[in-house]
Parts: sequence; C-alpha cells; structure tokens
Amino acid sequence: MTLHVQEWGTGDRIAVLIHGLGNSSDSWWRVGPALADHGYRVLAVDLPGHGKSAPLDVYTSVALAAAVLAAVPHRPALAIGHSLGGHVLAHAVAELAPEIAVYEDPAFVTTPDPAVAAHFRAQKSWGRKEVAQENPRWDEGSVDRKVAALEAWDPTIVDHLGGFVAAPVDTAAVPSALVLADPSALVPPPFAGALAARGFAVDVVPGSGHVIHLDDHDGFMAALARRGIVPAAG
Repeated sequence: MTLHVQEWGTGDRIAVLIHGLGNSSDSWWRVGPALADHGYRVLAVDLPGHGKSAPLDVYTSVALAAAVLAAVPHRPALAIGHSLGGHVLAHAVAELAPEIAVYEDPAFVTTPDPAVAAHFRAQKSWGRKEVAQENPRWDEGSVDRKVAALEAWDPTIVDHLGGFVAAPVDTAAVPSALVLADPSALVPPPFAGALAARGFAVDVVPGSGHVIHLDDHDGFMAALARRGIVPAAG
C-alpha cells in the first residue's frame, strides 16, 4: 500500500517521523518545521488507517513496518517514532538504517488488555473537550489536529494490538535514544535501565506526559539537542 507522507523543508539530511496510535502526521506540526529550520527534509508518514492513509484488513507489526519502509528513503539521517510509531520504528530500524533512531515514549510491548482497548476505542468519538481534558498542556492547534486525526482514524487496529510482536530491542541496531515521559507508563525505570545496558541512551523530559513533543515542545527539542540532532537553543 502507499502511505500519505507530509513534508517540511528541502535540506540534504532526511528525517523520518512516525506518529502514535490514533494520531497522524499532523501531530508533528511543530517538530517538522523546527527540524526543517535546522536543515532537514522532514518526511512524516500517516500509518495505515490513520490520517490520509488507507486502512488494512489486518494490522500487524510487520505490516506497519513494511508500509513505512516502502514509503520513505532508507538510510535517513534521523528517524523518530512516538508510542506505536516507536514500536513500528523498532521493527523497521535494521532495514531503514537511520544514522540515529529516537524512540519517544515507545510502545515496545503492546497489550491485549480489554480495558486498554476499550479506552482507545472510546477516543474515536472524542471532541475538543475530551481531548483537552486528557491533554491539559496542549495548545489549541494540537487539540484541533488530534480531533481531526481521530475523525480519520480506523479504530479496528485496537482489536489487533494483542497480536503484535514485541519490538526487537535486545540490542540497539543503530545509535538509539529514548526520550521518555515523566513518569513513563510504557518504559518504567527498570525497563529503561535494561535498555540503557543494551546501548540505548535514555533521556527523561521532566513533567512531561506521553506525547512529549506536544506537552513540552521545547523540552523535546532540548532532548534532541542533547543527542546532537539539532543545535542547543541559544
């Protein structure tokens, strides 16, 4: 299948951005232009069943990773995956071969818990009020884009998450960094410590919720600066 890809910038270095569950490439509406300002050509995909990309009959880790690999150039300078996008990036990273991979509060392991599935499925009917309540630090632009993403989203992916294969993170296949929420429900300290021992650099953005780049854009960009991905703010 062909994924929709949103672009910012015309630089020589390519950055690939992969959004999370129930979101879209529009979630990178601040990060994309910021990276473009630092010389990147930014390619943000809409995963299958999200944004402007068609749904799949069956969602799997392999199918999502394959769709991304077919949609973007390999060997980019940078690849960032948030939440489910981090899961997808981990499955694609060996073949994608970015110079550095950044996993933003990644869902390396998905859960078949019916309560979790029900919570996500309920979001399909959310409007601005519910999105803003769930994400009190988001500005109006981020709230509006999330509402639009939910309207376009195919929630049947939730029914397939229990069958997803845990991300292959026994070793860091490429130079890799974790940027985590504070606290992170998906990568709690013991797991983060184990990943650090496997070669993943670990960074926590203080006070941030799960969607770090929308909760604290400056904190997220500062974390990227600490990895040498963008210059430190002056």
